[in-house]
This record gives sequence, C-alpha cells and structure tokens, in this order.
Amino acid sequence: MTTATVADTTTPTTATEPTAVTGPTDREPRVWFITGASRGLGRAFTEAALAAGDRVVGVARDVAPLGDLAAEYEGRFVALPLDVTDRGAVFRTVARAIATFGRLDVVVNNAGVSLIGMVEEVTEEQVRAHFDVNFFGALWVSQAAAPYLREQGSGHILQIGSMGSAVGFASTGLYGAGKAALENVTGALAMEMAVFGVHVTLVQPGGYETTLFTHGLTMTTENEAYAPLRAELAEMWAESKDADPAKAATVLLRLVDLPEPPRRIILGGAAYDMIAELDRARREENDRWEAMSRDGD
Repeated sequence: MTTATVADTTTPTTATEPTAVTGPTDREPRVWFITGASRGLGRAFTEAALAAGDRVVGVARDVAPLGDLAAEYEGRFVALPLDVTDRGAVFRTVARAIATFGRLDVVVNNAGVSLIGMVEEVTEEQVRAHFDVNFFGALWVSQAAAPYLREQGSGHILQIGSMGSAVGFASTGLYGAGKAALENVTGALAMEMAVFGVHVTLVQPGGYETTLFTHGLTMTTENEAYAPLRAELAEMWAESKDADPAKAATVLLRLVDLPEPPRRIILGGAAYDMIAELDRARREENDRWEAMSRDGD
C-alpha cells in the first residue's frame, strides 16, 4: 500500500459540524488514530491494535519506519505524515482518517518529546517548542476528533500522560508541567464528552524502553551549580529498570474493551507505588496544615 500524504497546510481548519459517520456494529473492527505511531509506545499500541484485528491510522512526522506495517496489514493500516503542532494539518488529517475507514473509535494522543534540565536553565524557545508537541499537539487532536465522536455517540480518547505529572521533580519539571497541563484538560474533556457517550482516559505510564529520552530529547545547557544534584539524580536513575512497551499495549487493549473505563489509570507497578506514596504524603501534609487552611475563610 502506498503511504498517504497530508494535504497542503497553509489554510487553518476550524472545528465545524462533522460529516456523517457510520455507526458501529458488533462485527466491525475498531478504527484507531494513533499519534507518534512510528516508535516507542505508539508503535507498540499500533502493533497491538492491528494484531487484534482492528484498523489503524498511524501518524508521525516521519512515517518511513511504518512501511513494514503498511505492507503487512494492507487495507487495515494507513500511515499519514503529520506534525501535531500544526493545528490546520491536524484537523485535515483526522478528517482524512475518518474518510479512509468511515468512522473513528479510539484516539490515542501519544506523540511526545522530552525536555531535561533545571528550571533556571530552560530557554523560552525550548519551553514553547516542548509545549507545542506535548500539550498543544494533544489538544489539537482532541479538538479535531471530538465533533466526530460526539456525533457518533461513542468513542474513546486516550491521553498518554506521565507519572511525572504527579509531582514536580528536579530536571524534569518542564516535561512534567506539560503533562500536568494535559492532565487538567483531559479531566475537563472527560466531563464534557461523557454526556455524548464518549469516554476519555488519562494514561499515566511509568518508565518504558522507548526513545523518548534519546530520539525525542532536548537538553538544556548545564549550569555547573547543579552538578552535585545531577550526580545524585544520575545515581538514582541508574537503579531504575524500564518495562517492555508491549506490556503497556496489552493493558491499553483491555482498557478500550471496558464498557465503563476509568478516567485515569497508571501503567506500571513502580509508577503506581510512586503515585500512591505521593498521594499519601499529600494527604498527611493537608491534614497537618488543616487549621491554617481553614483560617483562610
């Protein structure tokens, strides 16, 4: 199958009334729209959905690595080049995906990059570029897909966040900030779409063996003042072990099969333990300062 291309992106597209979308039947495979599908978790999600018999539109800036899937799953997989920071291109590509398979069932906002550096070191250009992908990219896809899913009266949007959004952590503060912003928008979107029968879930993965911290990594220029802290962090991270992305994909397939999926789920035991401990510590701190908090009335 020939890899499709995206139409010219010079004219912005806004959310208008969606075109008619065919209704689902028990025998029809689901149609997925997965961003960042060429590598890491996105690749694992794509492979799992295809192996399950579903149809997938996989998008990425570079779709060349998806050529093998296009050949193996001809008729059920389409790869479309897309820069999720281009809002107009996002709207047109989502519309093209729906035109290709006739409907849309699962949207996975997985495209992401990483920004590592202390808050003092991060440049304006780095921050804006980072949020353009990790926050605005997911927002544009959500906006583009929402009218179709709303009209359909079904569907599931999965936002791939991070356990890092649970707390600010040295050197990953801006990465966590982008994911925290996505987390809050996801909560709002879940409430807004629920009345239409559309599910929205925030997925908070722990560490997985991906290229997020290599291929998709931006590093700040290091300030020597933070050298001791960096050494401490390096020692801490050296003890961590990343999991196989295929395990996350297995959970995701189970998640989209649920008639009433959660609005938030943590992926990975280590991530679950860390977030549970943070929640406990926050409750204890809130209780400790309850009297002072109430003095604010």
